[in-house]
Amino acid sequence: MAVWRVLTDPRLLPKLTPLLSRIDATEDDDGIWWRWHLVQIAVLGVGIKPVFTERMTFTEGKRIEFTHTPPPGVTEWAGAEGHYALTDAEPGADGAPATHLEISLSLHVDMPLSRLAAPVVTRTMQTTMDMTGDRFSANLLRHLHARER
Repeated sequence: MAVWRVLTDPRLLPKLTPLLSRIDATEDDDGIWWRWHLVQIAVLGVGIKPVFTERMTFTEGKRIEFTHTPPPGVTEWAGAEGHYALTDAEPGADGAPATHLEISLSLHVDMPLSRLAAPVVTRTMQTTMDMTGDRFSANLLRHLHARER
């Protein structure tokens, strides 16, 4: 499944995902770890460049789960929780196979700002995440030579 191959490729995902500069992938006896490196993000004049470690769980062809799991003794000021779920969809009019992709993502960032700034920071981050999701979706479809239904 082409969508699965893209979502499990830590070298390709940063090319399709705005704000993501690279992913360092490692595997050991305890699991698979992806360390996500984001580009610098500025909110209310404060610039941050989040880096966070996610434990990745892959259910072949069906689901990818990620949970923020920093290495022992390391404090990370950002992290993500969520999943990608893939299901077969009705073939298109041309008979080509189709996949439904559901993405659930929660990002948390601890920023050095007053709690009074929280409403503005939340709105700014929500807008940024929405635009990032829209651009990722468009980039993924373009990469797969597919269209949204």
